[in-house]
Amino acid sequence: QVQLVESGGGLAQPGGSLRLSCVISGFTFSTSAMGWYRQAPGKECEQVAAISSVGDTTNYADSVQGRFTISRDNAKNTVYLQMHSLKPEDTAVYYCNADVPLVQAMCARGDFESWGQGTQVTVSS
Repeated sequence: QVQLVESGGGLAQPGGSLRLSCVISGFTFSTSAMGWYRQAPGKECEQVAAISSVGDTTNYADSVQGRFTISRDNAKNTVYLQMHSLKPEDTAVYYCNADVPLVQAMCARGDFESWGQGTQVTVSS
């Protein structure tokens, strides 16, 4: 059974930083491209970052480019999201999941039933 456990969220001030972690089990993590997704109230789900299976390729949404960094440790089955220069519009529940069309479609329709619990990030002064 696939398990995704996100952590590291919290309250940050504008301009602050947070580091999210996600521990994955139940599938072959080391051969899977991974992504971070976020769901803000009243907004569509957005994939903010992706990383290849070996970590040599990353991609970011324009909204976070230059501020967020995705990384992974295949020995620990963990993917990270380092967030700097946080803005109030980064406030959302953040999820990790595979970077595949099926998951992206679930994100698009707001279907998080089979995902992890997510971690809340709130950026406010």
